Amino acid sequence: MFLGTHLLLYSRDPEADRAFLRDVLEIRAVDAGEGWLIFGLPPAEMGIHPGESHIEHAGTNLAASTVYLMCRDLRATMMNLEMKGVTCGPVQEAGWGVVTSIPLPGGSSLGLYQPRHPLAIETPQ
Repeated sequence: MFLGTHLLLYSRDPEADRAFLRDVLEIRAVDAGEGWLIFGLPPAEMGIHPGESHIEHAGTNLAASTVYLMCRDLRATMMNLEMKGVTCGPVQEAGWGVVTSIPLPGGSSLGLYQPRHPLAIETPQ
């Protein structure tokens, strides 16, 4: 039924954040024209959390979201990022995983966590 998911990440400095995702996080991208990069992301899953947030986009109130990248070994991933000059946020223990954040040049952050919950992306359909 669905081809995939297209995520929109809003930024105060989109060019710097695009370069960071491409060059530092090494996420592959295609140029959709005029330097507008579209990134191929790892497999995704989605949790539905209570909230009243939405964002106006294309004339519609769309659900707001938060982006977390998942990894198998948070400490190893953080060490890899540190070798690239990236200092992650503090590590926090949560029932659902071990969590930190990756600061973006545009001023916001991406969540990063090592999940403790079953992964939908690894569950046979």
